[in-house]
Amino acid sequence: MRRLSIIGGLTLTCIVAWSSDWLTDGASVKRDAWQRDEKIFTTSNVRDTKLLWKIKLDNEVRQMHALFPPLIMEKVTTSSGTKQIAIVAGVSDNIFAIDVDKGELLWKKHFENTWTAPAGGGRGGGILCPGGLTATPVIAPTATAGKYTIYAASWDGMLHQLNVADGEDVAPPSKFMPPNGKPYALNLFQNVIYTHTSQGCGGNPNIVYAYDLATKKVGTWGPAGGGMWGRTGPAISSKGVMYTGTGDGRWDPENGVYGNGMIGVKQNPQTKALELVDYYGPSNAEWLVKRDLDMQVTPVIFNFKGKELMVDASKECRLYLMDTESIGGDDHRTPLQRTPLICNEDVNFASAGIWGSLASWEDAKGTRWVLTPFWGAKHPKFKSPIENGVVKDGAIAAFKLEDKGGKPTLVPAWISRDMNRAEPPVIANGIVFAYGNGEDTDQAYPDVAWMMWRRAGSRARPRL
Repeated sequence: MRRLSIIGGLTLTCIVAWSSDWLTDGASVKRDAWQRDEKIFTTSNVRDTKLLWKIKLDNEVRQMHALFPPLIMEKVTTSSGTKQIAIVAGVSDNIFAIDVDKGELLWKKHFENTWTAPAGGGRGGGILCPGGLTATPVIAPTATAGKYTIYAASWDGMLHQLNVADGEDVAPPSKFMPPNGKPYALNLFQNVIYTHTSQGCGGNPNIVYAYDLATKKVGTWGPAGGGMWGRTGPAISSKGVMYTGTGDGRWDPENGVYGNGMIGVKQNPQTKALELVDYYGPSNAEWLVKRDLDMQVTPVIFNFKGKELMVDASKECRLYLMDTESIGGDDHRTPLQRTPLICNEDVNFASAGIWGSLASWEDAKGTRWVLTPFWGAKHPKFKSPIENGVVKDGAIAAFKLEDKGGKPTLVPAWISRDMNRAEPPVIANGIVFAYGNGEDTDQAYPDVAWMMWRRAGSRARPRL
């Protein structure tokens, strides 16, 4: 997963101001990436956006990881007055606070590692397991206006609680998970912090973790069949069920194996343990795992006509619409809707499909929208009423949610212009912000590369 080593400044029109806080990756516990209170950007002035400042932070890059998405607080009480602050985590166990108005560093916190990696121990090092801080923190307001607490998980598996104003500890670090794992963006719901891990980094199993802030008890649950690597971590429903997709692994729920599907877990209020409460497996789950087409996207949850719905996706490049009351129906295999393929006609496991996370918002007319990024060429059979040229490298696809015969249905609405490896979008005041990361994501195993080389008539060496 790619992380930029430099924050690309704050880009706003006319004045420096934010309408609302952005305290968690994906904007909300439901991971909708929707800035609800934005009023500055409009369709008429967004074209005048300009770069106000940029800053380089003292953070060592680890593999393809560097800095994580900034979190924003509009009115923080500090010793020098009220400030708008951005909190940025760095993979090398760093937390940075930036004065948004001035583009200046306010403070830096480095977590001193209490753990030393054994030589050659576990699955450490390499692109998939960089080590360090790998989860975007989460921030919560306190009972005192203008005061906020940062919750961050360091490389050694400790949970840290910091004051946003000055970076000082507000509580001693506490054990959250084993060291050298790979957790994803933290989520906070009703005083419980959630995350999940993937790729077996550090020799640790792929597990969901929940830290109860009141009791300091940790609950865990594992799908036994795949890592959970949705970019913005888990999504949480209004009933406190944490949902995530599971990656590589067989779908065999009869034997407690839940790879290449969706799982919903919930904290037991008495014991604080995590318990499986729902699950869904695509009808072609066995084929998906053989083709390495993980269900590895952070889902998005939203309300629609009195129901709480959820949408998720996979590298296969289709969307799954589900009701959070029963995400796979009675047989755990039947969602409300499975869309046609949006992309990935060639069944590419590394450089096509849907990656990262989704987005959703409701416009002023009450229309519910769902957006997905995708990589690679648009599938030739997928059509949308509005298209903006040929899509070869990726794009954003937008769907409207409509009631068709009493059944919620995702209906294609538009496709953006071509983007080289489109990243998850953000919505503010009805405007969609998105970009392509331009990364070379091609991969090949030796046997696959050899067959490609032979079909090409030995014109080029295979890229291994």
